[in-house]
Amino acid sequence: MSPADTADAPIYADLVEERGDIPTEAREAAEETLREADRVLDFSTLEVPAA
Repeated sequence: MSPADTADAPIYADLVEERGDIPTEAREAAEETLREADRVLDFSTLEVPAA
């Protein structure tokens, strides 16, 4: 939710102020997890053994 959106939702703005922006924190944690998984599960450097 953008700052303009919170102006239209004062209850949400109060909750964000009181408890933090949980949806944004969850999204950021999910994005970091995806980046970490991409890094850890990168099989592009593996070589195919000769038959």
